[in-house]
Amino acid sequence: GCGRNLLPAPQPEEEDEEEPALEELEQREVLVLGLDGSGKSTFLRVLSGKPPLEGHIPTWGFNSVRLPTKDFEVDLLEIGGNQNLRFYWKEFVNEVDVLVFMVDSADRLRLPWARQELHRLLDKDPNLPVVVVANKQDLSEALSVVELQQELGLQAVDTQREVFLLAASVAPAGPGFENPGTVHIWKLLLELLS
Repeated sequence: GCGRNLLPAPQPEEEDEEEPALEELEQREVLVLGLDGSGKSTFLRVLSGKPPLEGHIPTWGFNSVRLPTKDFEVDLLEIGGNQNLRFYWKEFVNEVDVLVFMVDSADRLRLPWARQELHRLLDKDPNLPVVVVANKQDLSEALSVVELQQELGLQAVDTQREVFLLAASVAPAGPGFENPGTVHIWKLLLELLS
């Protein structure tokens, strides 16, 4: 052959039946935000089955993880939490199905900033379901969920709004610490995305 015959070879008939199985799963987008050090990268790592990294390495820019479920694929996009990157947060809020907002429950000094950023995002898209993760609940100085609800001003949020506050310890410091890690967050995300 002179290589000019670019027509596809005829396919045996029965293979056509299989096609739908290859269909792309529907995508669901989850945005993971929070101040630097709140545990966003660790959350993504743990969800994707990797061990948490030792020490804190701030995310410069973006991280993402794609997790297939039986009905759809979930894309989790994390944007770093340092001040320069927070500018980009609101640009992405309208593009996603659910927002996860991570809070370091033990970082009392910065809770007012966390609150401010969270409310900015809540205002930006009034229909977006938001899961606030009160992370680092295993630390002795961690505020309780009730205290955090106050500190983050969540009791003032319109009741029509889907805002959930979940206690978590994404990467518990001590062994044998029986605190819900990411499983319950993931279950809630799947419910919200379904």
